[in-house]
Amino acid sequence: MANKVLIVDDAAFMRMMIKDILTKNGFEVVGEAQDGQEAIDKYEETSPDLVTMDITMPEMDGITALKEIKQRHPDAKIIMCSAMGQQAMVIDAIQAGAKDFIVKPFQADRVIEAIQKALD
Repeated sequence: MANKVLIVDDAAFMRMMIKDILTKNGFEVVGEAQDGQEAIDKYEETSPDLVTMDITMPEMDGITALKEIKQRHPDAKIIMCSAMGQQAMVIDAIQAGAKDFIVKPFQADRVIEAIQKALD
């Protein structure tokens, strides 16, 4: 059975890129969200095996959403996505329970590697 993934990013183009990488590699994308609050709601609805979460988003950022999801679901597997130069935020995310992080622009093999590692 395919692993279910929730994609969270405020940029539709980025969501599309990740979705493309995932579906080509046998993952099932069960939902997409464009901000942290929507991510929390979609997590509750879809119970994904894994979440890819952008750090910088309007309304609620990815780190706040990560903490909220981890509080409700301590076993949630979340990989943060960040642009270059967000090292401090990445460290916050890892301390808050993120499994890994991938840097934009996405490289397909790195995305799959991070996801496989987080799911094992």
